[in-house]
Parts: sequence; structure tokens; C-alpha cells
Amino acid sequence: MSRQILPRSAAVAAAALAALVLFSVSGADPVVHGAGGADQQVGAGAVLVTSVLAGLGGWAVLAILERTTKRPVRNWTVVSITVFVLSLLGPVGSADGVHSAGVLIALHFVVFGVLYSGLVRSARARACAQVSVPQRAKPLV
Repeated sequence: MSRQILPRSAAVAAAALAALVLFSVSGADPVVHGAGGADQQVGAGAVLVTSVLAGLGGWAVLAILERTTKRPVRNWTVVSITVFVLSLLGPVGSADGVHSAGVLIALHFVVFGVLYSGLVRSARARACAQVSVPQRAKPLV
């Protein structure tokens, strides 16, 4: 079993928990314009599921990059920032009102920040663990 399971699952759980805390503190359920013009209220369940799915997706991409590229942290940083910026188009384009947009954008920032810091930390720890330290040569005498 990989040593990265615990820190990475903790990062995913922390991101979901942070999103739920922010959602609770915001005081209102944000509303988005759904398909066909119907408004939908975003609830705590949607926040939780979306946060966990984003975390698991980020974890999967990082794991793939660690196995296929020489610089997985740098590549994952580029991918994760790109996905984060594109994800902001959702609340900006579909939120119903300034308050809803603000809450949804803040949720995106919180989830991204927690996931990024947790997953990058685990990737760097993995890279350090894989570096072999040369043994000190024994004296010939």
C-alpha cells in the first residue's frame, strides 16, 4: 500500500470539510441557473460531493503524472491551476446574484487551496522518499 494514501485522503477530506464550513458560515444557499432556465439551489450535499469528486480527480491526475512524467509536481501545478481557473467560469456564468456568485467563487478558492497544498506536499514527500542517498564509502584500511 502506498504511503501517500493517508496524506492524500486527508487532503481530500480537509478540502470537503473546509468547503462545508465556509458553506455553513455563508448563511444562505446559493442559487444557480440550471438547464432550461430553471433555478437550482446549491445545498450542503452538492458542496460535499463536488469537493470530494474534485479532490479525487486531482489525486488521480497527480498519480498518473507521477508515473508518466519526470516533473510531476510542476506538471500537476499547471494542470490544477488551469482546471481551477476554468472552474470559476461556472459560478461567474450561472450564479443568480452577487451573493450566490461570491459564495460559489469562495468555495472554489477554498477547495483549490486546501487540495493544492495537501496534494503538492504529499507529492514532494513522495519524491524525497524516492531519492536514494549514496552510502558512505568504508575506509580501505
